[in-house]
Amino acid sequence: MKVCVFAASSSLVDGEYIKAACELGRLLAVPGSEVIYGGGGIGLMGHFADSVIKYGGKITGVIPRFMIEEGWGHTGLTDIIVTDDMSERKKLMIGNSDAIVALPGGIGTLEELTEAITLKQLGLYRGPIIILNTFNFYDSLLEFLNKMISGNFMRKEHASMWLVARSPDEVITLIKNYNGWFDNPRKFAKIY
Repeated sequence: MKVCVFAASSSLVDGEYIKAACELGRLLAVPGSEVIYGGGGIGLMGHFADSVIKYGGKITGVIPRFMIEEGWGHTGLTDIIVTDDMSERKKLMIGNSDAIVALPGGIGTLEELTEAITLKQLGLYRGPIIILNTFNFYDSLLEFLNKMISGNFMRKEHASMWLVARSPDEVITLIKNYNGWFDNPRKFAKIY
């Protein structure tokens, strides 16, 4: 199973977020599992990658060339894929994954998460999308998504496109127990 993880590049986040990211890295570093992430060596994403590596996991970074040139890439990964731009990066990360997990992050993480949800709504991505809501980080976003549904900007069925975990252990449970989504999500993607 390939698990794509989105995470913050900030190194100034609270230590509790780092602790949760490292625990998820440990849990994903198991035989038969592979992690794909943004390739950064700094911030929450760097700590996450360090944990996967520390516990013997396989991890691939997907990073745009300009980030490598800036020195932002992680140097200890199993594999690294260098892309021309951010769009190609997202396409490879999402397209090569069986499950997606969003850790707390900034605008880049939010953009990656919402693109994954959009692709799932259109039937272009079929795996689980799990939001790790460490210390209620994503509460406001989840409230906003529910407002989109209650305001008929999305259907009530769309609320099942993402799953919410409160802990790294719960992320693993949600991945293992995922039963799929609708067979043909496009039939209700359009709102009449």
